[in-house]
Amino acid sequence: MQADLDQLCINTLRTLSIDAVQKAQSGHPGTPMGAAPTLYCLWQRFLRYDPAHPHWPNRDRFVLSNGHACALLYSLLHVCGVKGDDPASPSWLTPDGLAVTMDDLKTFRQAGSRCTGHPEYGWTTGVETTTGPLGQGIANSVGMAIAQQWLSATYDRPGFSLFTYNVYALCGDGDMMEGIGAEAASLAGHLKLSHLCWIYDDNHITIEGTTRLAFTEDVGARFEAYGWHVEYVGDANDLAQLTGAYQRFVDTDDAPTLIIVQSHIGYGAPHRQDTREAHGEPLGVAEVRLAKEFYGCDPDRQFDVPDGVVAHWREHFGRRGREAYAGWLNRFAAYRAQYPDLAEALDQMQARELPDGWDAALPSFTATSGDVATRAASGQVLNAIAAHVPWLLGGAADLSPSTLTRLTGDLAGDFQCADGPMGGNYRGRNFHFGVREHAMLAIANGMSLSSLRPFVASFLIFTDYCRAALRLGAMMELPLITVWTHDSISLGEDGPTHQPIEQLASLRAMPGMIVIRPADAGEVLEAWRVVMALKHSPVCLVLTRQAVPVLDRNRYGSAAGVARGAYVLIDACDETHIEDRMPDVLLLATGSEVALCAAAYDVLKHEGILARVISMPSWELFEEQSLAYRDRILPPSVAARVAVEEASTFGWERYAGCDGAILGLHTCGMSAPRETLARHFGFDVAHIVTAAKAQIVRHGAMFRPPSLPILPIGNTS
Repeated sequence: MQADLDQLCINTLRTLSIDAVQKAQSGHPGTPMGAAPTLYCLWQRFLRYDPAHPHWPNRDRFVLSNGHACALLYSLLHVCGVKGDDPASPSWLTPDGLAVTMDDLKTFRQAGSRCTGHPEYGWTTGVETTTGPLGQGIANSVGMAIAQQWLSATYDRPGFSLFTYNVYALCGDGDMMEGIGAEAASLAGHLKLSHLCWIYDDNHITIEGTTRLAFTEDVGARFEAYGWHVEYVGDANDLAQLTGAYQRFVDTDDAPTLIIVQSHIGYGAPHRQDTREAHGEPLGVAEVRLAKEFYGCDPDRQFDVPDGVVAHWREHFGRRGREAYAGWLNRFAAYRAQYPDLAEALDQMQARELPDGWDAALPSFTATSGDVATRAASGQVLNAIAAHVPWLLGGAADLSPSTLTRLTGDLAGDFQCADGPMGGNYRGRNFHFGVREHAMLAIANGMSLSSLRPFVASFLIFTDYCRAALRLGAMMELPLITVWTHDSISLGEDGPTHQPIEQLASLRAMPGMIVIRPADAGEVLEAWRVVMALKHSPVCLVLTRQAVPVLDRNRYGSAAGVARGAYVLIDACDETHIEDRMPDVLLLATGSEVALCAAAYDVLKHEGILARVISMPSWELFEEQSLAYRDRILPPSVAARVAVEEASTFGWERYAGCDGAILGLHTCGMSAPRETLARHFGFDVAHIVTAAKAQIVRHGAMFRPPSLPILPIGNTS
């Protein structure tokens, strides 16, 4: 009977999850046990997903936001026969081609297994995004739903509906509590993302115990206030209720949907059901037996997939996905014949390639341009690129007038729901994220996972609000573009609450993140060339509020050196044609401080001191260069070094040396005009010159002026 097969498949998901956690002696069995019917109904009856082609663009997305329940997702991927077809990682393919093999389930949470402790995008095919920190997955799903609406509005044509997919996310009590979830839900409701469905597994238990300890609000009423359609399912084991709720989501075309499903964590375990112990501990051998007996399963069998289970999945989930994929391929072939340019653009987007001539209209900046804030230069370059890369789109957390990241021109517009309070349409490429920095980053990750090329922007200080999403984007190797302006104490009077100090050091410490802090408009242009070529790395582009000199490249080194992370801006030995001589001192800097070092260079040169100025816009790009190149830029034989940056000194000892002078900050700044701050903290030419002379004396170099005072290393007063 159909009902018997349904129950057999549900219980198989439960027992596979239980066995994986029990064998690993680590994991979270309770949610898979309670939520198995919820996901069985979704996948078997609604999800459009071809297991043989898990990356096709119009597949429905499923996000497991409560990533601790990943044993359930891995069990689904296994029994559904999802293939490991990641084209970037053919070595991961197993002999049977499965994304998750039985051996993977048996080695859950062990080294090398595709069944990691939380879902990891790019490691396990079928995992749409890396989740674990609660709230991130549901925020990612908003980005995926935004991408669906934008792609459909931009590329669908009459008779050719290419992007109709739905986005489903399973979440739990923790997701509902995290602030990022509220930020993302509020924006999704405003945008009326009707292809988005969150499924709230409401089991009333967290690690500390009952949710009544800290969470007693009416979640449904909250989401109705956000503008969501809300469905209630009183029993997770009632497939008829679940089916009705999912169908009403499919039929809703004017709002996102929240389905609140009442479930029992650890369902079927007589001593663990509805307890906090079921959340994050293996059940134990005795309790596993009792739970399996309750389900009617053989308690002596582990990792059992009974006869008929796989065939049942293939008959419904598999057949629906195959037919949907085949129909889409035929539709896209006809679309390509009628709209070849649009089809080519979609091909390039999916492959993260750039159109021919994407950089044909970039602006030029010369010393005659006058002083230009790097944020202003970036805004010009961004718009020039966006005119030729239609899927480059993004916005700011209510700060585009300050970050100068608004796209202009005929192809820009605002992304809004047509019948929303602001009018507009889903073709707009300017996004208004509101004052929601954390959700902005996570939503942009979801857009990037959908093959768009999003950028987001805010002040550098507010990266503190975005760190979890930034880190996950780096883990997933997403080429997300983040633009951070007001990059130093030189923003001035807003004071220490807005003056970033430790943010650069913390971003540089993040594995996989590329940080670029350009010195002038010329370096900004070259930085954007680097950024647009990235396919697997997020980037933080760090820009000034204040105007800075545009360096004369007839005298100074080419700004193309940005691509190598650091380059010689000017060297007195080269400029004065002194051969076979190393400079007396190296001056290292990033951003606006490079111009200060260039001015200090002229003073030193006038006094007979041979200096070299090195612009170091990106430590990460510099570290990718060969040792020979790095030694050529920073000769090991030159120990006299001064590093200058209006930020924490942390990390600069790598390049300045343990005995080098690092002119930076050890406090949180203060509220004052920029010129006052520079004098107070020593960011001026005189201080750099004094530090350079002290370094020469300290390291016994050739030049030693008489009666030279030696400053303490790192002194900034």
